[in-house]
Amino acid sequence: MTSSHPRLALKVDCDTFEGTQKGIPQLLRLFDKASIRATFFFTLGPDTSGRAVMRVFTRKGFLRKMLRSNAVALYGPKTMLYGTLLPAPMIGEKCSEVIRSVAAAGHEVGIHGWDHVRWHDRLDRMSEDQITRDVERAHGVFTQIFEKKAHAVAAPGWHVTPAYLQIQDAYRLLYASNTRGGSPCFLEADGVRFKTLEIPSTLPTWDEVLGTPEDQNEAAFIDYFRKQIRQTEVHSIHTEVEGRAYSGRFERQLDAWQADGVQFVTLEEVANEVLADRSRIPVRRHVRIAIPNRAGFVSSGAPSTRAGDLPSS
Repeated sequence: MTSSHPRLALKVDCDTFEGTQKGIPQLLRLFDKASIRATFFFTLGPDTSGRAVMRVFTRKGFLRKMLRSNAVALYGPKTMLYGTLLPAPMIGEKCSEVIRSVAAAGHEVGIHGWDHVRWHDRLDRMSEDQITRDVERAHGVFTQIFEKKAHAVAAPGWHVTPAYLQIQDAYRLLYASNTRGGSPCFLEADGVRFKTLEIPSTLPTWDEVLGTPEDQNEAAFIDYFRKQIRQTEVHSIHTEVEGRAYSGRFERQLDAWQADGVQFVTLEEVANEVLADRSRIPVRRHVRIAIPNRAGFVSSGAPSTRAGDLPSS
């Protein structure tokens, strides 16, 4: 994604009940103050965040990440118990008003998923029927809330499989933002080239940088992210982090980016620009990669073929 000016698309992942209910209003205030439009992706089913603690036993580096980023302070004690000692609240049902307020404020909206933790941790073991059911549920609740179909999705944990990509294509989306690293592309896997444009996140997330040498102090942290904006970048932020625990720092980060002349765009704007010339869009293989300071693996696109012979729209 090249541009004559540094540009940034803010991809707001709404993972939890508390983050949706309390983080969204704060982010809307910050964006309104700065005259910024962003792209929000909503988890719409149960908040089972408490079950994520099992990653301590299944994902190397997860406990270290939890301690480094002070996850309890980031997400709050109630979130850490939902789906275990506390019932799992249904996010779409209980937060429909605040979710609807995002579109009313002029921001782009899309689907993050149904059950964030289950998708993140069990997708590789879910049957095609189970995946289809979760996708259908999320799309159904989205349509109920906004009275229109979703045109964009972003998978929890940047985690997709070839089976899911096949299901995703059936929804004839404008684009998806499921992966990390690289420029917009079409993905292929198991000999199949998928039709949905993929727009990867290109920057580290805040929870990947908190507690690292780049986070010596707030000024150093903000300066680190100022230097990351080189062309058109996609930055995944989280309602629980930038919208709550670190909202003050995030406001100062936005001020710094704007002082640098960074222009803010939505992912929809990026997608329309890219799709205007499909012949230039590369095809990349779906692979799993490790990200520094993140436990487990995420989906990405590896070099595959030159542009051309692309999936039909």
